[in-house]
Amino acid sequence: MDSYLIQVNGHGDHAPVLDVHLKNTGNTISPGKVKGRKPRWAVRASEMSKKTFNPIRAIVDSMKVEPNPKKAMISLSLGDPTVFGNLPTNDEVTRAVKEVLDSGQYNGYAPSVGYQSCREAVAAYYNCPEAPLKAQDVILTSGCSQAIELALAVLANPGQNILVPRPGFSLYKTLALSLGIEVKLYNLLPEKAWEIDLEHLESLVDEKTACLIVNNPSNPCGSVFSKSHLQEILAVASRQCVPILADEIYGDMVFADCKYEPIATLSTNVPVLSCGGLAKRWLVPGWRMGWILIHDRRDIFGNEIRDGLLRLSQRILGPCTIVQGALERILHRTPPEFYHNTLSILKSNADLCYAALSAIPGLQPVRPAGAMYLMVEIEMEHFPEFENDVEFTERLISEQSVFCLPATCFEYPNFFRIVTTVPEEMILEACSRIQEFCEMHYQGAEGAQDLECDK
Repeated sequence: MDSYLIQVNGHGDHAPVLDVHLKNTGNTISPGKVKGRKPRWAVRASEMSKKTFNPIRAIVDSMKVEPNPKKAMISLSLGDPTVFGNLPTNDEVTRAVKEVLDSGQYNGYAPSVGYQSCREAVAAYYNCPEAPLKAQDVILTSGCSQAIELALAVLANPGQNILVPRPGFSLYKTLALSLGIEVKLYNLLPEKAWEIDLEHLESLVDEKTACLIVNNPSNPCGSVFSKSHLQEILAVASRQCVPILADEIYGDMVFADCKYEPIATLSTNVPVLSCGGLAKRWLVPGWRMGWILIHDRRDIFGNEIRDGLLRLSQRILGPCTIVQGALERILHRTPPEFYHNTLSILKSNADLCYAALSAIPGLQPVRPAGAMYLMVEIEMEHFPEFENDVEFTERLISEQSVFCLPATCFEYPNFFRIVTTVPEEMILEACSRIQEFCEMHYQGAEGAQDLECDK
């Protein structure tokens, strides 16, 4: 084996230079020469980046259509409640951040999992006898999206699979595929207000299943699971010994005739990582404050998962410290009427939209019970000139300047999703244009058959 002699040469004002010689040959290794390798540029994107795929972006970016220049654009596609300015956050929320900013006490780095006092504030806010929480059960994250990413990364290895709702939030698939995790889609049932097809769900479980994602209240469906249905879901998870990743970012954003049940409060034996944050209920998605709540009363996760989350959180330096500093005040000073007013607007818009679209031949909306969304079925047999929901929504943009997301983005073709956070007059105008569009293209049973024959 070759051995090396390191010689330090220093001359006058020049810094010492290390000369490396092969002791057994006396040959000096020339700079830039490494064992016969010919230097060349070969910079390539990583395999992880190549596996990363956002279905919404891929579909929307391919919809190269121009809106009708004679009609102002109405976008019902983006799940950001702040876009139109009609749903501002509460003054107490803003004041809390201003006070922290003025204090100058939160300008430095925080622990990767968040300040202890802030974790205590979140634990106290969500703590209840059915699902007790302490500060060590809380990991603060950069938005709910990072919470989901950390939860997936700690529960699943490349080659394993996760169970994801269909229709469902596209980020689950995007994150999983980039991590080399297989996605298995379980069906939701529109005829049952988007309840889970439990038989189908359980049939997908195998020895490589790492976790079950439950999104309640739902994006894109606007559905809210009943207590009894959540208990049925937990029964499947318990039988199959599969932990749950609960995406509960829309928690408590339910209409008056429904009740939101955090899934962890209904089971003592199924371990749950619940992901949430400030984004939707407090109407500040850009503040990027999320969290993971660790529910593990039978110590199934144990230190393994907790330590894993700690290590994963150390890849970056945690969420915004200014918002962390304001967190306790945000959680405890925001008046109840703020939440009530927000929900009143969302429910009024959802009811208006549902009623208007229900009256349009060829469309079948599914009534939402919470969150900010409504899903609409397109009876494609009555619109035979369109191949699918993507083409339907493209033409809706080009003819009526109304932008709805085709539900192919959520793995559920022949539906589209409407965001209900826009001002009321805009909802009514959009529904009026959708009606005009459908009346223009609707074909009854006989007309549809004739058009098919012509093709």
